[in-house]
Amino acid sequence: MRTTARRTVLGSAAGALTAALLLLSAGPVSAGGPGGDGGVVLRWRPCPKEAQTGFECAVANVPLDHADPGGRTIELAVIRHRAADPARRAGSLFFNPGGPGGPGTVGLPELYGKFPQELKDRYDIVSWDPRGVGESTAVRCFDSAEQAAAWHEDVPPFPVGEQERRGYTAAYQNLAERCELRDPALLRHVATADTARDLDLLRRAVGEDRLRYWGISYGTLLGATYANLFPERAARLVLDGNVDPQAWVNRGAASEPERNTFLRLGSHLGSADTLGQFLAHCGRAPVSRCAFSAGSPGATWAKYEALLERLAKRSVGSWTYARLVSEVRGELYTVHPGWTGLAEVLQTLWQGRAPQEPPAPAGPARYPGFEQSLAVLCAESPNPALPSRYTALEQQAVERAGALARWWVWANEPCTAWPARAADPYTGPWDRATAHPVLVVNPTYDPSTPYRAGQAMAAELNGARLLTLDGYGHTALDNPSACVKRHVVRYFLTGALPPQDARCAQDTPPFAAPVEREQAPAGTAATGRGTDAGEAGTPSRTVAPKGAARFPVWPLRSADLFPAWPTRATLSRLD
Repeated sequence: MRTTARRTVLGSAAGALTAALLLLSAGPVSAGGPGGDGGVVLRWRPCPKEAQTGFECAVANVPLDHADPGGRTIELAVIRHRAADPARRAGSLFFNPGGPGGPGTVGLPELYGKFPQELKDRYDIVSWDPRGVGESTAVRCFDSAEQAAAWHEDVPPFPVGEQERRGYTAAYQNLAERCELRDPALLRHVATADTARDLDLLRRAVGEDRLRYWGISYGTLLGATYANLFPERAARLVLDGNVDPQAWVNRGAASEPERNTFLRLGSHLGSADTLGQFLAHCGRAPVSRCAFSAGSPGATWAKYEALLERLAKRSVGSWTYARLVSEVRGELYTVHPGWTGLAEVLQTLWQGRAPQEPPAPAGPARYPGFEQSLAVLCAESPNPALPSRYTALEQQAVERAGALARWWVWANEPCTAWPARAADPYTGPWDRATAHPVLVVNPTYDPSTPYRAGQAMAAELNGARLLTLDGYGHTALDNPSACVKRHVVRYFLTGALPPQDARCAQDTPPFAAPVEREQAPAGTAATGRGTDAGEAGTPSRTVAPKGAARFPVWPLRSADLFPAWPTRATLSRLD
């Protein structure tokens, strides 16, 4: 969910998905059929695309319906990067980049550089386009990329006003009808449980007795599903930026039958809290580091609200109110460079100018695949069935979380018309004893999968351990923390979990001034508990040059700055 190579947290409506996901993967070059024992054979060759240089690609053939292994088969596009230090290779590590609808043949090359070097040295890192997605056998409801793009141009990120609401509902009714005509059988077999069963076949195909796995965003739901379908094969799983599985399936304590998926997950509240942090940090920074700063948190928030009001009355070029809200939500996902870029976009619009559009990608148009996320979400996660219900949900959510809630509410409205339900979804239980405890990681200010969802995941999985990242953005992988990386490497290589209630900090605060650091004099030891610099409460072994300002204490707590969703009266008291 970023404008540049952004991954979506949990799929959503088409208007935002094209900006949020790059569903553009390389075509695999070698097919692998069933082995003699009924397994999957992978025949690896160099991937053909420039962005995949250094990676190998293959195709796996798997059953459409795992309950009917002798029936129709479908293809999965698979990708891997071999261990950089073959002499020390420790096996294969699977990765899912999120979604639903995130293609691993794109996500792994994009994020490979953010993996800890020790994991890249020791493991073949493997990913794939899940069924229904990308270059696997995919849900495609249009004849061409051009046709899909033309349909998409007329659909806003979310509707504003009664006329747009009618058009939005009609557009997704049309999309559902198109999809049903294409491949109705596939639509019933793209659920998370189907993909978890595919993952077990891929695990076997690369020669692993048990699964090592790092899943981010929606990939945490996939990991939790695997852990409970195949608990004896779930070795070491890292779930980063978590979906509360009970909220996803609308069961147990999280059950709220009149609310939609993203409201049950609390995504609107996570976005609101993170936006508050963005505006607070921006307001405390000089304009040289945050272009949108108005000199204080309250003044910057008021400036932001005024900009929204202005765009609600008149757009600036193609920048409508809905587009800005959608872009703000997405750019909160990655602190560096997302927050700096977002501040520049906001300031440009404040000055009455349209931000410069990114250049069109070179080469032929590629299929956007915005319906692929809906195919998974709508088939297995309950949502209100009546389009009229979403207007009331929007009003209620905006009262609690401000304008960003509009996007989260309407992202699920296409499910009212979706023509298929999953044939064999997994709805629990989520507490089966796994071969090894799961490591759950979550930022405290995640704009998509809020911290409370990480707490819920850790509580629901049997014996799981929560590692808290005191910081901002969606997932620890995309918002680096050396401390988190150390714990993750130790976990994968040795099985050791972080201490109970362990916390880490991000490497660089938002809008931070560069501070040159020098090593402490020889023989100077860090004091305090622990040995990992960057862990909460553990001083670093480096010191700032004399006279240099250190980073302020952070993250700021939004409850202290904005105890409730700000009103004009509240804003006037912040400064």
